Amino acid sequence: MSSSNTNIVSSSAGAWPALPVREWQDTYATLHMWTQIVGKIRLTQTPLENHWWNSVLYVTSRGLTTSPIPYGIRTFQIDFDFIDHRLLVYTSDGAIKSLALEPRSVADFYRELMDTLKTLAIEVSIHAKPDEVAEPIPFAEDHNHASYDADYANRFWRILVQADRVFKLFRSRFIGKCSPVHFFWGSFDLAVTRFSGRRAPERPEADAITREAYSHEVISHGFWPGGGAVESPLFYSYTAPAPAGLDKEPIHPGSYSAEMSEFILPYDYIRQAESPDESLLEFMRSTYEAGARLANWDRAALERDK
Repeated sequence: MSSSNTNIVSSSAGAWPALPVREWQDTYATLHMWTQIVGKIRLTQTPLENHWWNSVLYVTSRGLTTSPIPYGIRTFQIDFDFIDHRLLVYTSDGAIKSLALEPRSVADFYRELMDTLKTLAIEVSIHAKPDEVAEPIPFAEDHNHASYDADYANRFWRILVQADRVFKLFRSRFIGKCSPVHFFWGSFDLAVTRFSGRRAPERPEADAITREAYSHEVISHGFWPGGGAVESPLFYSYTAPAPAGLDKEPIHPGSYSAEMSEFILPYDYIRQAESPDESLLEFMRSTYEAGARLANWDRAALERDK
């Protein structure tokens, strides 16, 4: 075990740490750009899967991973390690390279990662501009975002570990089509999505990303660390298309946000709950049941009791 691993949590006391946006917003913004770079590498190198599932990252016992990415007859993988604070690149022929996760600009991170891939004989060209953010700056020109607070990066990952674990338990009770539990680097949230099996009406004026993401009826749950006017992390749930009356459904814990058009549950409610797991599962159960009932999902065919 590395001597630098001073923030490892060995008990439940720190499993759900505080994460107010104002205290790590600069690190948040930088890390968002770094994950976009890594995610776009995976997106570029993998065949399209339904709902863009080929673009996502996954939670690991140390951070986030692309999982293996094909490159000819080889594969490579890129991992964020939020314990030792390294970015690691592994190849199927045994090579390992690493970069420091430390205060550094997006431009510097982008340059070094691309140079590192070239030393491994991996040539990748990505759409080198961030998505789903206001006023996007091309990665090679972004010297504005250059913060990295290791403690807060570690806190964020520790929450993802807990949410990933509970989301997978919730996922196991559904036998219809369901997404993996995965991290979307565009919106910077961890999500799991259930499907009714029916196509959804096409959204007018939707872009290609939205058309593919919402081609079928879904009920999605996730964790988002907040941002903008939302100053605290939260769990969310939405049904798409939203059935009439969904906003009036009584759920517990949590409430419906008219501003966000979805059910929300403040993260701080969960971290202070006597049983965080059960409270989060109850939020997910009650919001799913409200959406599935009003949207007339065939629940008998889609669910199992245990």
